[in-house]
Amino acid sequence: MHIINPATETIIATIAPDNQHSLSTKYNLLRAAQPQWAARSVADRVAVVRRFRELLGSHQEELAATLTAEVGKPLSQSGNELNGAAARIQWLADNAEKFLADEQMTAAPGLQEIISYEPLGVVCNISAWNYPYLVGVNVFIPALLAGNAVMYKPSEHATLTGQHIAQLLKEAGVPDDIFQLALGAKETGELLLDMDFDGYFFTGSYRTGKHIYERVAHKMAPCQLELGGKDPVYVTDDVPDVKAVAAATADGAFYNNGQSCCAVERIYVHEKIYDDYVNEFVKEVNSWKAGDPTVAGTYIGPLTRREQLHELEKQVADALAQGAVIQAGGKALPGPGYYFAPTVLTNVTHSMRLMQEESFGPVIGIMKVSDDEEALKLMQDTVYGLTAGVYSSSQERAAAVLRKINAGTGYWNCCDRVSAAVPWSGRKHSGFGATLSHQGIRAFTKSKAWHLRTL
Repeated sequence: MHIINPATETIIATIAPDNQHSLSTKYNLLRAAQPQWAARSVADRVAVVRRFRELLGSHQEELAATLTAEVGKPLSQSGNELNGAAARIQWLADNAEKFLADEQMTAAPGLQEIISYEPLGVVCNISAWNYPYLVGVNVFIPALLAGNAVMYKPSEHATLTGQHIAQLLKEAGVPDDIFQLALGAKETGELLLDMDFDGYFFTGSYRTGKHIYERVAHKMAPCQLELGGKDPVYVTDDVPDVKAVAAATADGAFYNNGQSCCAVERIYVHEKIYDDYVNEFVKEVNSWKAGDPTVAGTYIGPLTRREQLHELEKQVADALAQGAVIQAGGKALPGPGYYFAPTVLTNVTHSMRLMQEESFGPVIGIMKVSDDEEALKLMQDTVYGLTAGVYSSSQERAAAVLRKINAGTGYWNCCDRVSAAVPWSGRKHSGFGATLSHQGIRAFTKSKAWHLRTL
């Protein structure tokens, strides 16, 4: 399996993928070792996780360089991802003992009723390439804190980063047989789905998530899916600074080249400020530096996958054929590298693929609306349900819209952000289950009810 630098299209490493025999060996090691890890105190496991966090910081330069080389994101954004992962690990480590402790629900004379939280056992984490540290720590950190063993499959596009993660976890004190890597692409994933894990946790596309869910349903094991989105933002006519909002939402749409499940993918703007907003949005996009992701100041690097260039070209062509107007970009850039110009389209409608299908790239459609009711109707018109945002000077006005949208996260005057303190969850085609917060810690446990009566 070749690891290709998307900025240069050169092979930077060649990796031997796992096969059925090697995966079975790793699975058996995990199964045998997990009880000993679970028997350790939560405080012991927290100490190991804190050490891993420290190692991410002390090796940040090397880790960021590897991440940029294999996924193409600008070096500064790779550093930001590592900092964000450290912050999430901090919160999870700080709160693990609290949310994994037994809960006394009833204490009456002669009777106690208690809930305890036991580890699932051996879990399978099939992870993503767009934020391998962030989406990775959402799963394997709380899984380890709860006493589970983990089979971690990094995306084939983030294999070297996956190897770094495994190395540093073991250096931090995670036993060798508690965290194992499953290396490879689709074929490796299929082999994992044939194995009897005690939980399956996937981050990626709806199509792949649906396939995984169907493949493992008969096992009656927990299966949690963090999938894609077609996340809308509505900009009302009462925002105090159109330029600032345009810059913030442009960043929400194009950060990491738009390769974020919670990236802004549809923008609706009140007609009273529409022209000003589009003008400022395009100015912001045109001010960005695109090119070599290792050069300081680069904001737009290459896409991670070559095939995504063709998907974006098809979305843009479909929109243009139906009357959309290009305000910026609109096409792939000359190689080498998988570059696509940041693209802004207006005069868009919901008959266009651009406004219905996940883009996962640097393209955005901006649509004029006459009032909050029209914006709400359009924001609701999606099979996804990950995030939605409203920019307005009135929290009450924004909340009135957001309460009616079936999405796991609502944003007021912000977008494209995740916090460890609150759950990260999707609805409809954006998946189900939750990572982060106390829910994300307990997602890796099974509860046991205790009825304790004295004689």
